[in-house]
Amino acid sequence: MKTGRRGVLKGLGASTAALGLPYAGRAQARGRVVVVGGGFGGATAARYLSRAGHDVTLVERETAYVSCPFSNTVLGGMAGMEDITFQLGNLSGDGVRVVQGEAVGVADGKVSLSSGEVLPFERLLMSPGVDLIWGAIQGYDEAAAEIMPHAWKAGRQTRLLRSRLEAMDDGGLVVIAPPANPFRCPPGPYERASLIAHFLKTAKPRSRILILDAKESFSKQALFEQAWDALYPGMIEWIPPSMGGRVASVEPDTMTVVTDFNRYEASVANIIPPQRAAAIAHAAGVVDQTGWCPVSGLTFESDLVPGIHVVGDACFPGAMPKSAFAANAQAKVAAAAIDALLRDESPVSPKLLNTCYSLAAPDYGFTVAGVYGESEGKLFEVDGAGGVSSIDADTDMRVAEAEFARSWYATITNEAFG
Repeated sequence: MKTGRRGVLKGLGASTAALGLPYAGRAQARGRVVVVGGGFGGATAARYLSRAGHDVTLVERETAYVSCPFSNTVLGGMAGMEDITFQLGNLSGDGVRVVQGEAVGVADGKVSLSSGEVLPFERLLMSPGVDLIWGAIQGYDEAAAEIMPHAWKAGRQTRLLRSRLEAMDDGGLVVIAPPANPFRCPPGPYERASLIAHFLKTAKPRSRILILDAKESFSKQALFEQAWDALYPGMIEWIPPSMGGRVASVEPDTMTVVTDFNRYEASVANIIPPQRAAAIAHAAGVVDQTGWCPVSGLTFESDLVPGIHVVGDACFPGAMPKSAFAANAQAKVAAAAIDALLRDESPVSPKLLNTCYSLAAPDYGFTVAGVYGESEGKLFEVDGAGGVSSIDADTDMRVAEAEFARSWYATITNEAFG
């Protein structure tokens, strides 16, 4: 990488201090903040704001959060569901009031829940995640997802896809269909192909994986393709749209995936449809014509509705990808900004780091990292401050990067969920 591993990790620690994050014991007037969404962005922001002394209520439909990061290790047989499941009740130890429920409306400084409860706020932070766009691929709807799982929201769909892989006969075809950009976790489908191949290599070695892509290129492509050649020769084939890879429709009854030029009968089909900001963001009025939430890179306050801040996969702050690391970093910036605004102080222009780890096997990892600054309310990538793992790295470095990935996951889940 252009930036050394020690430098990236050191920069991560430094970036937290540089944000001027709120901390417990600081003299202030308490503010009432509601947080919608209990993932990496929402949980992190709720904990930081509560530690700063604010009155924080977090709303989440589920009692536990199932992590999309590292869910591919479950599909590859390297981990169980319990390893990616985190109880949100732990946030109460930081003084956060956790309300299990569904936010269905936002108006006049209040969040309405499906239960009828109404939560007033001075500031609202939303980290609602994404919704899948049903029907964007002809024939692919919620019923089809029970046969051809997307597993792009971790939990029951992850278990379903894993069970289909386990039940597949040796020699079967696994089809993975990633969407066009932008979408949650750009390298995720290719890590998924890698870790499924890791499982198949031992359990069903005559099987193969076909990636039918809606894009002409993908994140960390050279590193993934190098890994596939080294670890899974002849098992994984990637087809871009120019070669007939774009999926036009699916026929779940016959497990058929149809592209512009071919029909493929799959043993297991993993169809990942296009995405947009979740429904509650639309209800709050913070979504524009792109389907995402434009926000300030200084405060993550909505460009459309004052007093509402949006972080994580749903937001568009400028040049920053959609990842758990990004959501966590954005949550810290937004928490610091909300804290400052509730004190009638000026938020500090932030520097944010995003690092995305990918595993091609349990002992084979690589990374892309970026550093982002803020200018005129939008984020830009700082030239020369990030980089990608070297294509020439030796085996020891690939092993080390895999261990870095596991260490990162342990750290970020502890920071978000306790």
